[in-house]
Amino acid sequence: MAKMRRSRAYRRIERPYTRISKFKKKSFIRITPPRKVVRFNMGEEKKRNYSLDLVSKKSVQIRQEAIESARQTSLRWLEKNIATDFFFRIVRYPYHILRENPLASGAGADRVSTGMKLSFGKPIGVALQLKEGERLFSVSVNEQGVDIARKALQRAIKKLPCSFTIAVNRNKTE
Repeated sequence: MAKMRRSRAYRRIERPYTRISKFKKKSFIRITPPRKVVRFNMGEEKKRNYSLDLVSKKSVQIRQEAIESARQTSLRWLEKNIATDFFFRIVRYPYHILRENPLASGAGADRVSTGMKLSFGKPIGVALQLKEGERLFSVSVNEQGVDIARKALQRAIKKLPCSFTIAVNRNKTE
């Protein structure tokens, strides 16, 4: 099975070449890879006293595998400790398609490789581009669940490639 490249290979935020032409050979992106993050809203959506946000400290690009892993970890912690009294939300949607131009190595590679002609690469994955200060996850809980939600977001931070802060906001209830 093919192994994923390290995330540091895809951390830079670049403007994607996303030309989509009516002629398939001239399109830069030929196909969209399957999405691994399929659930964005989890729990019961109703008014709660506190909301905790996972805020990025730097601009970074995060692959969908890391987002899904962080979502599963924090959601499992919330379900185990709070049960149903929370609302977990992924705020941003991964849309940036990562591409790679594979080069052959070994004997006879110079005759096999296609070179740099139309080297926009094949799609290998999807990523999310976050700017400094943008939210990735948001959790709404009541006052007794703030510490549990903070612990869930701390567990999610360990799965993500850069540093985040947890912002706690008190919601106005009427």
